[in-house]
This record gives sequence, structure tokens and C-alpha cells, in this order.
Amino acid sequence: MRIKITSDSTCDLSQELLERYDIEVIPLYILKNDIAYKDGVEITPLDIIGHVDAGGSLCSTSAVSPGDYAEVFSRLSPDYDAVIHFNLGSKISSCYQNARAVAEDYPNVYLVDSNNLSTGQGMQVVLAARLAQQGADVAQILTTLETMRPKSECSFLLNRLDYMRKGGRCSMVQALGANLLHIRPCIEVVDGTLQMVGKYRGSPEKCFAAYAKNRLEGRELIKDFAFITYTYGTQESIVNAVREAVAQYGGFSEVFETHAGGTVTCHCGPNTLGVLFYRAS
Repeated sequence: MRIKITSDSTCDLSQELLERYDIEVIPLYILKNDIAYKDGVEITPLDIIGHVDAGGSLCSTSAVSPGDYAEVFSRLSPDYDAVIHFNLGSKISSCYQNARAVAEDYPNVYLVDSNNLSTGQGMQVVLAARLAQQGADVAQILTTLETMRPKSECSFLLNRLDYMRKGGRCSMVQALGANLLHIRPCIEVVDGTLQMVGKYRGSPEKCFAAYAKNRLEGRELIKDFAFITYTYGTQESIVNAVREAVAQYGGFSEVFETHAGGTVTCHCGPNTLGVLFYRAS
């Protein structure tokens, strides 16, 4: 079968991976000063960070429109036996609902609610693309995804809380207290929603290395691949500390490093990093 893999831009895969697996991305929208820009096409994460650092209001995000999905599905469906599209988790965004309304008109378009975001979604996209390249059919791919999805671990450690404060996700007092005490919260996708599952205190390098160690040490992991995903502007010393911890405690065959796109950047800001992988059970 000729199978095409597509995804919302929230998969946060690198250009190298998109090209390797012939994956097409459909951008969400970033709202800056009430003007909508296509994520990764008309606005970049560096634009978002620069705007906020200059005193601008926090940017927000908007779902892919039904019209955008219709353009892609109508163009691809005649040329492929199947199109498998991955959406940002339906408990986080209306992207899945918008795509589903359009996909009903295309019998060979299959939607996957990733129940996740960033490379928690991207891991599923890569897995499906690999299976398609190996000759798996649609049923085999969807069955494998259904089995693997509950085993995915998606979490991020935040270095600062002012982006979440500006977005209304924590109070000024909480943000100020956390920043003064050098407390860094760990946010994890749990059952499709974002939850704070831990806190780290100390220097950035120490906190991020401890976070990576805690996520991996003593765990039964699927060693095929993992992701280190971080926002633009993350200190190299932080990335190096996490690389060392992942190499020591993960033992993965391949570790992909990717930059977080506009959605994560809007809500988490710079110096945010996550280690994402599949556990064995």
C-alpha cells in the first residue's frame, strides 16, 4: 500500500525526520497581537520569544481550521491508498474534532487522536512512518499505535513560570515564589491532559539532569528510540547535562533531538526541555 503520514505541526519533529519519513505537517495558528500566523511557516518560536522578551503580550494558539484540513486531505487522498493523520490530543485542542468533520468525506483518510502533544505525538508519527516504510498495512499500523499509545511518556521541565503566569495558568505569587526559590515544575501528559507531577530545586543543570535520571533510571524501557525536545534558547549546558543522563540511564538505540515548536513555546517559554520515550509496559 502507498500510505502517506501527515500530522499537526505540534508533533515537533525536525526537518531531517520529516524528510526521512516523507511526513507532511499541517500548521496550527499562533496568535500574536490578535493576528493569526501559521506555526512554523509565518512565525517561528524565536519570533514568539523575541516578542515576549520585548515586552509584548503572550502569544496564544488556535486549532487547524477545517478548511486547511480539507485542502490537504483532498490533495493527498487521490494519490495514496491511505492517508494517516495525527492530531494534537483531543483533550488539549479542537484540532481532532475539526479534522474528523472533514475526514468523513474521504474514506481513505484515517485519523489518530494522539492523546498527546509535542514529540509525545511525534513518537507516534515516527512509529507509523517506520511501519509504513516496512510495508505494514493500515490495520497493522493502527493496531500497533493503539497498543503503544498508553506506553508513551511525555513530560517537560520548565525553567521559568512567567509564560504560564501570563497565560493564566499560575498566579503572580506562585511564579515569583518559584523563580526566587529556583523551583522548576515538571509537567506531564497524563490521560491526555497536562498535570504537574513534580518539582526540582537548584541550578538549571542540576535540576534537568536529575529530571532525566528520575524519568529513566530503573525503568523498563523500549530501547528503540527516544526524544530530547527543547525550546529555542535553551542553554547548551542544560542540553549537555540531559544528554549525559539519557546516555547513562536510557541506553536507547537512537536519540533524536528536536526543537519545540510554536505551541510549546507559547505556553512554556525558553529553557523548557523534555525527555520522551516509550516504556515497556
